[in-house]
Amino acid sequence: MTERRRASGGRARPSGRRGRYDVADDAGAGRAGDPPEAIVAGHLCLDIIPAFPGPVGDLARAMKPGALVEVGPAAMSTGGAVSNTGLALHRLGIRTRLMGKIGDDEFGRIIREFVRRIDPALAGGLIVAPGETSSYTVVVNPPDVDRIFLHCAGANATFEAGDVRDEALRGARLFHFGYPPLMRRTYADGGRDLESLFRRAKALGLTTSLDLSLPDPQSPAARADWAGILRRTLPHVDVFLPSLDEMRLLLGWRGERLRELTGRLRGWGARIAGVKLGDEGLFVDWGADTFRAPCFKVRVAGTTGAGDATIAGFLAGLLKGLPPAEVVTAAVAVGACSCEAPDATSGIRPWDEVQARIRSGWPRRAVARWAE
Repeated sequence: MTERRRASGGRARPSGRRGRYDVADDAGAGRAGDPPEAIVAGHLCLDIIPAFPGPVGDLARAMKPGALVEVGPAAMSTGGAVSNTGLALHRLGIRTRLMGKIGDDEFGRIIREFVRRIDPALAGGLIVAPGETSSYTVVVNPPDVDRIFLHCAGANATFEAGDVRDEALRGARLFHFGYPPLMRRTYADGGRDLESLFRRAKALGLTTSLDLSLPDPQSPAARADWAGILRRTLPHVDVFLPSLDEMRLLLGWRGERLRELTGRLRGWGARIAGVKLGDEGLFVDWGADTFRAPCFKVRVAGTTGAGDATIAGFLAGLLKGLPPAEVVTAAVAVGACSCEAPDATSGIRPWDEVQARIRSGWPRRAVARWAE
């Protein structure tokens, strides 16, 4: 069970523009004409993942100039928050629509075909930008060390609030946006574009969720005023679950108590604030209650997208009306399932299977550090 703190809390309520851009697929947002429950927008790319036949030991030594590292066949899948969180929600049985921007190049065609093969309804919000390059990431993900990303932002750099149309949001219950640090226009000008997007989604009555990412520490994104950007955006955000590493880089946080950090984020306006702690699980501040959820034990095949899957489990629990403790447990359970496959989503099981695995006594990892 999730470790729970303090008194019981209540249940949580749960532009791609035509003209310059062409909407990739006008398929319905759900089966039998049902509108989507969740809209997942933001960063979308093609992941290229070479297989490693075994541990590499010291990755820095293996990747030194002139070295040759033998790898196996490369897997290709879509990546980024739109794919990782969106497809995870889809696998969990949530009607989902993806909103991302791609170029009219070969990588863009691969991304579109990949999404359509899973379900044509998912692709209703994809935007094809003529003349732009699709984003891609080479994921160096050996089994014994954390992954490294070689990333090209591509069309994500020109994604803006106007690419998310009001008519595409209407009828949905939840709006999730991911990775603004990798999307130049969303954080430029002090984050006015990001604030505008979330203000509009809240005005339309959607529950809103924001996720960040780790940019290159030498990039303009890492030097942006993220404290100022979050202060203006979080009043329109219901769920904010960044990673501890993101908070260290983007906010310069050096504290030891997690509640101090989440308290600051809630003070800036987030209704629910949490911190993803990697293999130490998830800490969530729900106001009157805090919850610490250790990771479930799995045989790790890869960690790509585990944080996005954790958010998907959290959002699915919200949409299903679960009590807070069960929402947080679902989050780390879905994140653990993700780690059982080398890509971000193929390890994720249907919602009922995840819940059955939790009820079966699935063992947890020990929590070694980080005071609340």
